Amino acid sequence: MSAELFVDSNVLVYAHDVGAGRKHEVARELTRRLWRERSGVLSTQVLQELYVNVRRKAEQPVSRDEAIALIEDYRRWKVVVTSEHSIVEAIRIEERFGLSSWDALILQAAQSSGAGTLYTEDLNHGQRYGSVEAVDPFR
Repeated sequence: MSAELFVDSNVLVYAHDVGAGRKHEVARELTRRLWRERSGVLSTQVLQELYVNVRRKAEQPVSRDEAIALIEDYRRWKVVVTSEHSIVEAIRIEERFGLSSWDALILQAAQSSGAGTLYTEDLNHGQRYGSVEAVDPFR
């Protein structure tokens, strides 16, 4: 197994939104690689956001059953469970880096998983946030 790589919900949504054009292609290839390498990591927050966004915000939304099937599939990745400890740590990250609560919770999960890379389009590409580097796969 290679190094663990944390994936934000926006990347997963693009991977399954066939209406997202180039971002769909890039995200689909990235997730395929992570499946092959067995290196994908996500959190309960990411799973929840994935469900909501592929149903409501995707260019081509999927059915409830398709969204549930996606969640079931991604449960096979390493999943970081959000706890009360996670929330307190995320507040510290939020204050340190001036991030939104939601982005700080994603970073907290990535850090706690041991992942050195967070694939996301929501944070500054190439910036280190503690032990995690944000990488925008669409650049």
